[in-house]
Amino acid sequence: MPAPAPSPLAVVGTAPLDRQGEVLTDAALAFLAALHDRFTARRDALLARRAERRAELARTSSLDFLPETAAVREDPDWRVAPAPPALQDRRVEITGPTDRKMTINALNSGARVWLADFEDASAPTWANVIGGQLNLIDAYERRIDFTSPEGKSYALRPDEELATVVTRPRGWHLDERHLRDSDGRAVPGALVDFGLYFFHNAQRLLERGKGPYFYLPKTESHREARLWNDIFVFAQDYVGIPQGTIRATVLIETITAAYEMEEILYELREHASGLNAGRWDYLFSIVKNFRDGGPAFVLPDRNAVTMTTPFMRAYTELLVRTCHKRGAHAIGGMAAFIPSRRDPEVNAVALEKVRADKDREAGDGFDGSWVAHPDLVPVARACFDAVLGDRPHQKDRLREEVTVTAAELIDISSVAAKPTHDGLRNAVQVGIRYIEAWLRGLGAVAIFNLMEDAATAEISRSQIWQWINAGVMFENGEKATADLVRRVAAEELAAIREETGPEGYGAGKWNQAHDLLLKVALDEDYAEFLTLPAYELLD
Repeated sequence: MPAPAPSPLAVVGTAPLDRQGEVLTDAALAFLAALHDRFTARRDALLARRAERRAELARTSSLDFLPETAAVREDPDWRVAPAPPALQDRRVEITGPTDRKMTINALNSGARVWLADFEDASAPTWANVIGGQLNLIDAYERRIDFTSPEGKSYALRPDEELATVVTRPRGWHLDERHLRDSDGRAVPGALVDFGLYFFHNAQRLLERGKGPYFYLPKTESHREARLWNDIFVFAQDYVGIPQGTIRATVLIETITAAYEMEEILYELREHASGLNAGRWDYLFSIVKNFRDGGPAFVLPDRNAVTMTTPFMRAYTELLVRTCHKRGAHAIGGMAAFIPSRRDPEVNAVALEKVRADKDREAGDGFDGSWVAHPDLVPVARACFDAVLGDRPHQKDRLREEVTVTAAELIDISSVAAKPTHDGLRNAVQVGIRYIEAWLRGLGAVAIFNLMEDAATAEISRSQIWQWINAGVMFENGEKATADLVRRVAAEELAAIREETGPEGYGAGKWNQAHDLLLKVALDEDYAEFLTLPAYELLD
């Protein structure tokens, strides 16, 4: 008996966009419907499992490597599939949203890879969701250009000079409210982003000697990686391309995933190309999961937690060893500095920090790293060139001397720094400014010379919540309280009003941003993701 036809999908709650029909073709919608029918229920079950696991952590305040998967970790023989030619050399990767200007600049940047982001660097307005897909199609068809309001024109360089695209869909927790089935259920945003990109571009990319490559965000367990692997198998069969054409790099940006790195690679082994070590989402995950753990889990100011902090170093060293043991690429973290055209002293200090960070990563065995701005591509490349030379990677460095215990990954008490009043103010400042831009549809925002995305806002509001609930005392004698946060937020809002002027302030979404930050930072019930209530406010 043939399988029943998938539930038809409908676009709801928004007016049609220009060229929307080029993306939401009948064939593409049928593919999305098939993905939705087969996999959304499993997604829902895995989200429920996340909640159960969080409850376990609230009781135990501990994590360990999984005893039931010990055989996977102990088997010395399995490896992930060899990387395709386009993903052999990943020494510098640039990240950014898929707006038209960024698409051109990222592809032209000189980086080996562009992380084309539908996730944390993109506010999921319907215009961004559809427009991003169109921009990628147009780029592959070489019909993309852009002219700024100032009259500056942007166009693509020759194909051989362009970065390889690795697309990042939204995390499993986010739905796409504008695309629903006949029962009114929203399609998961991850399936929308993955499905539309894959359906429209898999064959295009194969014809160009590349393939549909993805970054997988917010993964919390190997079971979630297994779901993605099953989606990949189905999708490749659906369009009739060979198994293993899809390749995925998994962001190890949750504390639970850090205990399942080998298992995640194993589940995806025919489609895996590497793991990535993040920072802000990883710290956000620690706060979220151990928010009931008392003083032992209180993090200091976010900028005081560097990648050389003992528990962060344990995480990155374990990631490199795990990847190279299994033949996968290890990709390092973000250099988020935005060079200033007006302040060479700021540039000099910041660039020296970027060099030191990238030198450390290359020296530790990473095969590549992220930057947020094209001006940082040559800086990072020089650091990796010095170690790699003409080799595409250093997966032969097995780092067998590295041993990391379960306790070391969550040894937060090894951090000497403490939360400060200035750290609280910075969290409020950055939180309000980022959320305001996000509500206007901007996901990547330059704030205080750093490129910030949703992970920044998550760690900012989470630290405020944690410090209040832990009763932190700051160095100036003030205690972290809801009243203190409200006072600081009011001061910052007044400063923004003065800075932007009445007209600029009125044109923004500052009051909404202020109110949302206070809600997610002060509510007794901790919101699992800031972007869930924020999405309800997005136009």
